Amino acid sequence: MVLTLTMNPAVDLCWEVEYLEGVGKNRARVRSVAAGGGGINVARHVVRFGGRATAVHTAGGEVGLRLNRLLDEEGVDHVAVDIHGETREALVLFEAGSHRSYHIVPPGPRLHDREGRRCLDVLEQAVGSCPYVVASGSLPGGLPDDFYAAVARRVKEAGSRLILDTSGPALRGALEEGVFLLRCNRTEAESLTGQAISGFDDARAINEHLLTTGAAEIAVTTLGALGALCSTGHGHTELYAPPLPGEPLSDAGAGDSMVAALTTRLAAGEDPVSACALGVATAAAAMLTPSTEPFDRDAAWSLRSQVRTRFRTDAPDH
Repeated sequence: MVLTLTMNPAVDLCWEVEYLEGVGKNRARVRSVAAGGGGINVARHVVRFGGRATAVHTAGGEVGLRLNRLLDEEGVDHVAVDIHGETREALVLFEAGSHRSYHIVPPGPRLHDREGRRCLDVLEQAVGSCPYVVASGSLPGGLPDDFYAAVARRVKEAGSRLILDTSGPALRGALEEGVFLLRCNRTEAESLTGQAISGFDDARAINEHLLTTGAAEIAVTTLGALGALCSTGHGHTELYAPPLPGEPLSDAGAGDSMVAALTTRLAAGEDPVSACALGVATAAAAMLTPSTEPFDRDAAWSLRSQVRTRFRTDAPDH
């Protein structure tokens, strides 16, 4: 069982137009409507890989009711924490003629302190015997920057391991407490150091910092089309992204898909590098869909065999 936490979920809409015109009406068709947000997406994809997952999330207003209905209809096990503010809607606009996707995301509701504390209490009650908890996505306004640090403490006290995937002040606020696994994309890693991350050597520097400071036991920094670097106390492994069998349509949801794959394999007892290899393959498969729609699971497993790895014990190049 994997437990996920989504503090700022959304109802994800995907609309498709042939070409986006600046004058007149743009006629669109609705491709998909689904409950979304980092942890909800992770829970959904864990189940796609044969695991079991429960999503803890906030829900408020009419959109929150719709979010709950969508999860019930999809059969995703979830625990909703009622909030006063309105849950947000997010839009992926897919331009079919150019194969471009535009991901438009509003900030979401503002939470009160008591709502944040209630979420922590619900999470603590739901952890049970879950070995892994995934906290994924941005924090809504009103919560302190160290909210995920509080999550990490609750998870540790329950004897579970926290996998964190977030950004901005929420990311920096969690590092002093420390987590089991931290996943950063290039932009998030750059925000921690103020330095450009252009390749594996740059990623190695930030990962070493995260490990030596106790911010994470395992650090995974993703590098877009290049792949990812998985770092543990045993060393650093470069994982090279596989060639795509088709044209990439969108990176929306690729990170959540990766986290779901690696968490599922960790929960099954696989080592971090092997788990991360499936994560890299799954992120690639997710890019073949134009929105946060489910990736092709068979394609992910097929791409897994094409993920090349290199273990590095030498000093990074300068």
